[in-house]
Amino acid sequence: MRDLGPSYMPQRTLRFKIRQDGRVEETVEGLVGEACIDLTEKLEDALGTVERREPTSDTFLREKVQNQTIPAEIH
Repeated sequence: MRDLGPSYMPQRTLRFKIRQDGRVEETVEGLVGEACIDLTEKLEDALGTVERREPTSDTFLREKVQNQTIPAEIH
């Protein structure tokens, strides 16, 4: 994966399919781990009862965190 710097924000997409029987299918793209649940929790509460969750392969990924140490002295 290419490092695009600290200002890069990946695109996050929520897709909804409203079925004829009134059920709503929600798909979250662009998030890793269980961040999608945190993002959609309030929306799902407003829509009603969550009947089922089907994790995608992104659920099992971990967000890449990069640390950098900068010397305190500047010559």
